[in-house]
Amino acid sequence: MPRTPWLPKRVVVTRSAADLPHGRRIVDRATAAGVPHVEVLAGDRLTGMTADTPRATYARAKSTLAVVVAPPSKRALQPIPPSADWRVDLAEGCPAHCQYCYLAGSLTGPPVTRTYANVDQILDGLAPAVGRGSVTTGTDARGAEGTTFEVSCYTDPLALEHLTGSLAAAITHVGTTDLGGPVQLRFTTKFADVEPLLDLPHAGRTRVRFSVNAASVERFEGGTARMADRIAALRALALAGYPVGLTVAPIMPVDGWRTEYAALLDAVAAATDDVPGLDLTTELITHRFTPRSKEVLLGWYPQTHLEMDEDLRRQKRGKYGAVKHVYPAAVMHELRSWFDDALAERLPAARSLYWT
Repeated sequence: MPRTPWLPKRVVVTRSAADLPHGRRIVDRATAAGVPHVEVLAGDRLTGMTADTPRATYARAKSTLAVVVAPPSKRALQPIPPSADWRVDLAEGCPAHCQYCYLAGSLTGPPVTRTYANVDQILDGLAPAVGRGSVTTGTDARGAEGTTFEVSCYTDPLALEHLTGSLAAAITHVGTTDLGGPVQLRFTTKFADVEPLLDLPHAGRTRVRFSVNAASVERFEGGTARMADRIAALRALALAGYPVGLTVAPIMPVDGWRTEYAALLDAVAAATDDVPGLDLTTELITHRFTPRSKEVLLGWYPQTHLEMDEDLRRQKRGKYGAVKHVYPAAVMHELRSWFDDALAERLPAARSLYWT
Protein backbone atom coordinates (compact mmCIF):
# COMPACT_ATOMS: atom_id res chain seq x y z
CA MET A 1 0.00 0.00 0.00
CA PRO A 2 1.51 3.41 -0.96
CA ARG A 3 2.66 5.59 1.88
CA THR A 4 0.74 8.72 2.71
CA PRO A 5 2.53 11.98 1.77
CA TRP A 6 4.81 13.55 4.34
CA LEU A 7 3.01 15.90 6.71
CA PRO A 8 5.33 18.07 8.79
CA LYS A 9 4.30 18.97 12.31
CA ARG A 10 4.95 22.61 11.57
CA VAL A 11 5.56 24.94 8.67
CA VAL A 12 7.41 28.18 9.37
CA VAL A 13 7.38 30.92 6.76
CA THR A 14 9.70 33.90 6.72
CA ARG A 15 8.16 37.31 6.19
CA SER A 16 9.81 37.77 2.79
CA ALA A 17 8.62 34.33 1.66
CA ALA A 18 5.05 35.09 2.77
CA ASP A 19 5.09 38.21 0.63
CA LEU A 20 5.64 36.18 -2.56
CA PRO A 21 2.79 34.52 -4.50
CA HIS A 22 4.45 31.10 -4.44
CA GLY A 23 5.09 31.42 -0.73
CA ARG A 24 1.43 32.17 -0.13
CA ARG A 25 0.43 29.17 -2.23
CA ILE A 26 2.62 26.94 -0.08
CA VAL A 27 0.93 28.29 3.04
CA ASP A 28 -2.46 27.51 1.50
CA ARG A 29 -1.36 23.99 0.53
CA ALA A 30 0.04 23.28 4.00
CA THR A 31 -3.14 24.51 5.67
CA ALA A 32 -5.33 22.47 3.34
CA ALA A 33 -3.19 19.37 3.96
CA GLY A 34 -3.81 19.65 7.68
CA VAL A 35 -0.41 20.75 8.97
CA PRO A 36 -1.13 21.38 12.66
CA HIS A 37 1.08 24.43 13.02
CA VAL A 38 1.64 27.01 10.25
CA GLU A 39 3.43 30.17 11.35
CA VAL A 40 4.40 33.29 9.42
CA LEU A 41 7.41 34.80 11.15
CA ALA A 42 7.80 38.50 11.88
CA GLY A 43 11.16 38.55 10.09
CA ASP A 44 13.43 36.44 7.92
CA ARG A 45 15.47 34.66 10.57
CA LEU A 46 14.62 31.05 11.38
CA THR A 47 14.63 30.38 15.12
CA GLY A 48 13.67 27.54 17.42
CA MET A 49 15.24 24.84 15.27
CA THR A 50 17.36 23.29 18.04
CA ALA A 51 16.36 21.31 21.15
CA ASP A 52 18.07 20.11 24.33
CA THR A 53 19.77 17.07 22.78
CA PRO A 54 21.08 16.16 19.31
CA ARG A 55 18.40 13.49 18.96
CA ALA A 56 15.65 15.93 19.92
CA THR A 57 17.08 18.53 17.53
CA TYR A 58 17.06 15.95 14.74
CA ALA A 59 13.43 15.02 15.47
CA ARG A 60 12.31 18.65 15.55
CA ALA A 61 14.16 19.54 12.37
CA LYS A 62 12.91 16.52 10.45
CA SER A 63 9.31 17.42 11.26
CA THR A 64 9.66 21.04 10.12
CA LEU A 65 9.26 22.63 6.70
CA ALA A 66 10.69 26.13 6.40
CA VAL A 67 9.53 28.36 3.56
CA VAL A 68 12.26 30.87 2.80
CA VAL A 69 13.64 33.04 0.00
CA ALA A 70 16.71 31.70 -1.75
CA PRO A 71 19.45 34.34 -1.64
CA PRO A 72 21.69 35.05 -4.65
CA SER A 73 24.32 32.60 -3.35
CA LYS A 74 21.76 29.77 -3.47
CA ARG A 75 20.57 30.77 -6.94
CA ALA A 76 24.05 30.75 -8.48
CA LEU A 77 24.26 27.71 -10.76
CA GLN A 78 27.06 25.25 -10.00
CA PRO A 79 28.36 22.35 -12.14
CA ILE A 80 27.22 18.99 -10.82
CA PRO A 81 29.20 16.20 -12.53
CA PRO A 82 28.63 13.41 -13.36
CA SER A 83 24.86 14.03 -13.26
CA ALA A 84 24.27 17.29 -15.09
CA ASP A 85 25.64 20.58 -16.32
CA TRP A 86 24.10 22.66 -13.56
CA ARG A 87 22.62 22.26 -10.09
CA VAL A 88 19.36 24.13 -9.51
CA ASP A 89 17.93 24.16 -6.00
CA LEU A 90 14.17 24.36 -5.50
CA ALA A 91 14.60 23.25 -1.91
CA GLU A 92 17.25 22.01 0.50
CA GLY A 93 16.83 19.06 2.84
CA CYS A 94 14.64 15.97 2.76
CA PRO A 95 11.93 14.51 4.99
CA ALA A 96 13.07 10.89 4.48
CA HIS A 97 15.15 9.00 7.04
CA CYS A 98 17.80 7.24 4.97
CA GLN A 99 20.52 5.92 7.23
CA TYR A 100 23.17 6.48 4.55
CA CYS A 101 21.93 10.01 3.73
CA TYR A 102 24.35 11.85 1.45
CA LEU A 103 23.17 15.20 2.78
CA ALA A 104 24.58 14.38 6.23
CA GLY A 105 28.05 15.52 5.29
CA SER A 106 26.99 18.28 2.92
CA LEU A 107 24.56 20.48 4.82
CA THR A 108 25.26 22.21 8.11
CA GLY A 109 23.03 22.71 11.13
CA PRO A 110 19.82 20.89 12.03
CA PRO A 111 18.37 18.96 9.05
CA VAL A 112 15.41 21.28 8.49
CA THR A 113 13.84 21.02 5.05
CA ARG A 114 13.79 24.44 3.39
CA THR A 115 11.73 25.16 0.30
CA TYR A 116 12.17 28.33 -1.71
CA ALA A 117 9.33 30.76 -2.28
CA ASN A 118 11.07 32.66 -5.10
CA VAL A 119 10.75 29.81 -7.58
CA ASP A 120 9.98 32.14 -10.50
CA GLN A 121 13.24 33.98 -9.89
CA ILE A 122 15.14 30.68 -9.69
CA LEU A 123 13.66 29.43 -12.95
CA ASP A 124 14.39 32.70 -14.71
CA GLY A 125 18.05 31.93 -14.08
CA LEU A 126 18.07 28.87 -16.34
CA ALA A 127 18.09 30.55 -19.75
CA PRO A 128 21.44 32.36 -19.33
CA ALA A 129 23.13 29.00 -18.64
CA VAL A 130 21.81 27.21 -21.72
CA GLY A 131 24.66 26.12 -24.00
CA ARG A 132 27.30 26.78 -21.36
CA GLY A 133 27.64 23.44 -19.59
CA SER A 134 30.40 20.85 -19.86
CA VAL A 135 28.89 17.63 -18.46
CA THR A 136 26.30 17.06 -21.19
CA THR A 137 26.30 20.19 -23.37
CA GLY A 138 28.34 19.62 -26.51
CA THR A 139 29.68 16.22 -25.42
CA ASP A 140 29.75 13.16 -27.67
CA ALA A 141 28.29 10.84 -25.06
CA ARG A 142 25.42 12.97 -23.77
CA GLY A 143 25.09 15.96 -26.05
CA ALA A 144 21.62 14.86 -27.15
CA GLU A 145 20.36 15.74 -23.66
CA GLY A 146 21.11 19.40 -24.25
CA THR A 147 21.96 21.61 -21.29
CA THR A 148 20.94 19.69 -18.19
CA PHE A 149 19.66 21.06 -14.89
CA GLU A 150 19.62 18.81 -11.81
CA VAL A 151 17.02 19.77 -9.20
CA SER A 152 17.52 16.93 -6.70
CA CYS A 153 21.07 17.50 -5.57
CA TYR A 154 20.13 18.68 -2.08
CA THR A 155 16.54 17.47 -1.83
CA ASP A 156 13.93 15.03 -3.07
CA PRO A 157 11.52 17.46 -4.77
CA LEU A 158 8.75 14.88 -5.24
CA ALA A 159 8.62 14.29 -1.48
CA LEU A 160 7.63 17.95 -1.05
CA GLU A 161 5.52 18.48 -4.15
CA HIS A 162 2.11 18.08 -2.50
CA LEU A 163 3.03 20.99 -0.22
CA THR A 164 5.06 23.18 -2.58
CA GLY A 165 4.01 22.73 -6.22
CA SER A 166 7.57 23.79 -7.09
CA LEU A 167 8.36 20.73 -9.16
CA ALA A 168 5.30 21.20 -11.36
CA ALA A 169 6.29 24.83 -11.85
CA ALA A 170 9.79 23.80 -12.96
CA ILE A 171 8.58 21.04 -15.29
CA THR A 172 6.03 23.37 -16.88
CA HIS A 173 8.56 26.18 -17.26
CA VAL A 174 11.09 23.96 -19.01
CA GLY A 175 8.42 22.26 -21.09
CA THR A 176 6.75 25.44 -22.37
CA THR A 177 9.49 28.09 -22.46
CA ASP A 178 11.94 28.79 -25.28
CA LEU A 179 15.20 28.80 -23.33
CA GLY A 180 17.40 29.38 -26.36
CA GLY A 181 18.51 25.81 -26.92
CA PRO A 182 17.83 22.16 -26.09
CA VAL A 183 17.47 21.54 -22.34
CA GLN A 184 16.59 18.81 -19.89
CA LEU A 185 15.41 19.07 -16.31
CA ARG A 186 16.44 16.13 -14.13
CA PHE A 187 15.53 14.84 -10.71
CA THR A 188 15.86 11.65 -8.70
CA THR A 189 13.27 10.50 -6.17
CA LYS A 190 12.51 7.77 -3.65
CA PHE A 191 8.82 8.67 -3.67
CA ALA A 192 5.95 7.63 -5.90
CA ASP A 193 3.23 10.31 -5.80
CA VAL A 194 3.51 11.13 -9.50
CA GLU A 195 -0.15 11.62 -10.40
CA PRO A 196 0.10 15.47 -10.36
CA LEU A 197 2.94 15.27 -12.89
CA LEU A 198 1.35 12.99 -15.46
CA ASP A 199 -0.63 15.62 -17.39
CA LEU A 200 1.88 18.46 -17.21
CA PRO A 201 3.16 19.97 -20.51
CA HIS A 202 6.63 18.48 -20.03
CA ALA A 203 7.42 18.19 -23.77
CA GLY A 204 9.81 15.33 -23.01
CA ARG A 205 12.25 17.77 -21.43
CA THR A 206 12.22 16.36 -17.89
CA ARG A 207 13.89 13.07 -17.03
CA VAL A 208 12.58 11.49 -13.84
CA ARG A 209 14.91 8.95 -12.26
CA PHE A 210 13.87 6.64 -9.45
CA SER A 211 16.36 5.73 -6.78
CA VAL A 212 16.13 1.95 -6.50
CA ASN A 213 18.00 -0.71 -4.59
CA ALA A 214 18.23 -4.28 -3.37
CA ALA A 215 15.63 -5.48 -0.89
CA SER A 216 18.22 -5.70 1.91
CA VAL A 217 19.17 -2.04 1.41
CA GLU A 218 15.58 -0.81 1.34
CA ARG A 219 15.41 -1.22 5.13
CA PHE A 220 17.83 1.71 5.46
CA GLU A 221 15.39 4.05 3.65
CA GLY A 222 12.88 5.09 6.29
CA GLY A 223 9.88 7.18 5.31
CA THR A 224 10.16 6.53 1.57
CA ALA A 225 7.94 4.76 -0.97
CA ARG A 226 8.34 1.02 -1.26
CA MET A 227 10.37 -0.24 -4.20
CA ALA A 228 7.36 -1.72 -5.99
CA ASP A 229 5.57 1.63 -5.80
CA ARG A 230 8.59 3.45 -7.23
CA ILE A 231 8.74 1.03 -10.14
CA ALA A 232 5.02 1.44 -10.77
CA ALA A 233 5.49 5.23 -10.72
CA LEU A 234 8.33 4.94 -13.23
CA ARG A 235 6.02 3.01 -15.54
CA ALA A 236 3.25 5.61 -15.18
CA LEU A 237 5.60 8.46 -16.08
CA ALA A 238 7.09 6.57 -19.02
CA LEU A 239 3.58 5.95 -20.37
CA ALA A 240 2.95 9.69 -19.99
CA GLY A 241 5.90 10.35 -22.32
CA TYR A 242 8.54 11.30 -19.78
CA PRO A 243 12.12 10.14 -20.24
CA VAL A 244 12.82 8.05 -17.15
CA GLY A 245 15.77 6.51 -15.41
CA LEU A 246 17.10 4.31 -12.65
CA THR A 247 19.51 5.66 -10.08
CA VAL A 248 20.76 2.43 -8.52
CA ALA A 249 22.17 3.85 -5.32
CA PRO A 250 23.86 3.28 -3.05
CA ILE A 251 24.99 -0.09 -4.39
CA MET A 252 26.14 -2.35 -1.55
CA PRO A 253 27.57 -5.89 -1.68
CA VAL A 254 25.10 -7.18 0.92
CA ASP A 255 24.58 -10.90 1.44
CA GLY A 256 22.89 -12.27 -1.66
CA TRP A 257 23.38 -9.01 -3.56
CA ARG A 258 23.45 -10.65 -6.99
CA THR A 259 20.08 -12.32 -6.43
CA GLU A 260 18.49 -9.19 -4.97
CA TYR A 261 19.74 -6.80 -7.65
CA ALA A 262 18.74 -9.30 -10.35
CA ALA A 263 15.21 -9.37 -8.92
CA LEU A 264 15.14 -5.57 -8.92
CA LEU A 265 16.19 -5.33 -12.58
CA ASP A 266 13.74 -8.07 -13.55
CA ALA A 267 10.94 -6.10 -11.90
CA VAL A 268 11.87 -2.97 -13.84
CA ALA A 269 12.06 -4.96 -17.08
CA ALA A 270 8.59 -6.38 -16.51
CA ALA A 271 7.16 -2.94 -15.73
CA THR A 272 8.60 -1.29 -18.84
CA ASP A 273 8.49 -4.09 -21.39
CA ASP A 274 5.39 -2.80 -23.19
CA VAL A 275 6.03 0.95 -22.89
CA PRO A 276 6.11 2.45 -26.40
CA GLY A 277 9.13 4.62 -27.16
CA LEU A 278 10.71 3.91 -23.77
CA ASP A 279 13.61 6.29 -23.01
CA LEU A 280 15.40 4.72 -20.04
CA THR A 281 18.79 5.53 -18.55
CA THR A 282 20.80 4.09 -15.67
CA GLU A 283 23.12 5.76 -13.20
CA LEU A 284 25.02 3.51 -10.82
CA ILE A 285 26.49 4.82 -7.58
CA THR A 286 28.28 2.68 -5.01
CA HIS A 287 28.06 3.41 -1.30
CA ARG A 288 30.66 5.74 0.18
CA PHE A 289 30.97 7.91 3.25
CA THR A 290 33.18 10.64 4.63
CA PRO A 291 34.46 11.02 8.20
CA ARG A 292 32.04 13.89 8.67
CA SER A 293 29.00 12.09 7.26
CA LYS A 294 29.73 9.00 9.39
CA GLU A 295 29.87 11.15 12.51
CA VAL A 296 26.59 12.86 11.68
CA LEU A 297 24.80 9.67 10.67
CA LEU A 298 25.81 7.84 13.83
CA GLY A 299 24.44 10.79 15.79
CA TRP A 300 21.15 10.57 13.91
CA TYR A 301 20.92 6.76 13.81
CA PRO A 302 23.01 5.37 16.69
CA GLN A 303 21.52 1.86 16.31
CA THR A 304 22.14 1.58 12.57
CA HIS A 305 23.48 -1.64 11.08
CA LEU A 306 24.77 0.19 8.03
CA GLU A 307 28.36 -0.85 7.32
CA MET A 308 30.71 2.14 7.70
CA ASP A 309 33.96 0.38 8.61
CA GLU A 310 37.06 2.24 7.39
CA ASP A 311 39.06 -1.01 7.60
CA LEU A 312 36.89 -2.52 4.89
CA ARG A 313 37.30 0.47 2.57
CA ARG A 314 39.93 2.36 0.66
CA GLN A 315 40.36 6.10 0.72
CA LYS A 316 39.55 8.23 -2.29
CA ARG A 317 40.46 11.90 -2.32
CA GLY A 318 38.38 14.48 -4.11
CA LYS A 319 39.46 17.46 -6.15
CA TYR A 320 40.24 19.50 -3.04
CA GLY A 321 41.65 16.68 -0.95
CA ALA A 322 38.47 15.64 0.83
CA VAL A 323 38.51 11.98 1.90
CA LYS A 324 35.81 9.48 0.95
CA HIS A 325 35.78 5.85 2.05
CA VAL A 326 34.85 3.67 -0.94
CA TYR A 327 34.95 -0.05 -1.62
CA PRO A 328 38.29 -1.70 -2.48
CA ALA A 329 39.17 -1.89 -6.15
CA ALA A 330 38.47 -5.63 -6.38
CA VAL A 331 34.97 -5.19 -4.93
CA MET A 332 34.26 -2.27 -7.25
CA HIS A 333 35.40 -4.31 -10.24
CA GLU A 334 33.20 -7.24 -9.25
CA LEU A 335 30.16 -5.03 -8.75
CA ARG A 336 30.63 -3.13 -11.98
CA SER A 337 31.24 -6.24 -14.07
CA TRP A 338 28.11 -7.86 -12.71
CA PHE A 339 25.94 -4.80 -13.34
CA ASP A 340 27.31 -4.35 -16.86
CA ASP A 341 26.30 -7.92 -17.71
CA ALA A 342 23.01 -7.85 -15.84
CA LEU A 343 21.84 -4.61 -17.43
CA ALA A 344 22.80 -5.80 -20.91
CA GLU A 345 20.78 -8.96 -20.35
CA ARG A 346 17.75 -7.59 -18.52
CA LEU A 347 17.43 -3.99 -19.75
CA PRO A 348 19.23 -3.94 -23.10
CA ALA A 349 17.49 -0.73 -24.22
CA ALA A 350 18.69 1.23 -21.18
CA ARG A 351 21.48 3.74 -21.74
CA SER A 352 24.14 3.84 -19.04
CA LEU A 353 25.20 7.37 -18.10
CA TYR A 354 27.89 6.73 -15.50
CA TRP A 355 29.27 4.50 -12.77
CA THR A 356 30.86 5.85 -9.65
